[in-house]
Amino acid sequence: MSGASTIATIDSQVHAYAANTPQRPWHTVPNWPPHVTGDEMVAAMDKVGVDGAIFISAFSMYQYDASYAVQVQRAHPGRFGLVKPVDPDNPAVAEVIAEWKKQPEAVGIRIMMTKERKNDPNHPGVDRILREAVRHDLPVNILCWGYLEAGESLFKRHPDTRFILDHLGIMQPRTRETLAPEPWADLPKVLDLARHKNVVIKVSGACTLSQKPYPFPDIWDPLQRVFDAWGFERCLWGTDWTRAFAVVNYQQAVEPFRLTDRLSKDERAMLMGGACAKAYRWSPKR
Repeated sequence: MSGASTIATIDSQVHAYAANTPQRPWHTVPNWPPHVTGDEMVAAMDKVGVDGAIFISAFSMYQYDASYAVQVQRAHPGRFGLVKPVDPDNPAVAEVIAEWKKQPEAVGIRIMMTKERKNDPNHPGVDRILREAVRHDLPVNILCWGYLEAGESLFKRHPDTRFILDHLGIMQPRTRETLAPEPWADLPKVLDLARHKNVVIKVSGACTLSQKPYPFPDIWDPLQRVFDAWGFERCLWGTDWTRAFAVVNYQQAVEPFRLTDRLSKDERAMLMGGACAKAYRWSPKR
């Protein structure tokens, strides 16, 4: 055995945020709880034994402002690695990334490359971001569900950049009613992307793709194909709480991965923490 029990459990994607107030207004109002503060996120993690999490500053609410994530990190040092969305249209984005690198427990940056946002993978600002990520040794989280060809063009063009593919690369619903009839339709494309060795994949939000109730038994056959193609050392489990809140609660997004007999002890440890620690070069300290 590899000492799997000593590996911390790390959630590769959570969003915490304050209530929508004039002092900290939201950019948009998604179908999320009125607030899931850093304190509340830590309490939810503690309840189910999650040691740490990668805190992705919520783009829908705060856009490119990661100040709330910084505030939470200061209140809970050692529990969160921080990821900040960065703006390809900002001519000073190189300076933004350099400054972000100085932030304690800053572990990555994020770009949104989706068709609905009409983001262009050939935008010069995107290339600038990816070069600066290499310069500052930060992995780049990329959301490109529904637009995987855009992601692949960047994986090819920037082989030295470390990419983390968000949410299995598969479009995920915000409500149970909006689940696609064939939720795993893009899976063959996702499996093909495993050949790009500068990319790892977040197995985040997987429970939202289930067509069956908790504990979501129908996710395991497609996930096994992901594990086979990518390897457990390149697969990062995550809940995507709180985006997933209308579909699953936090405990329901954690426990299926602990309870399933489809994972060995070592596979579970790598999927639920080991691969994440390696990809972000960060581990929680409690």
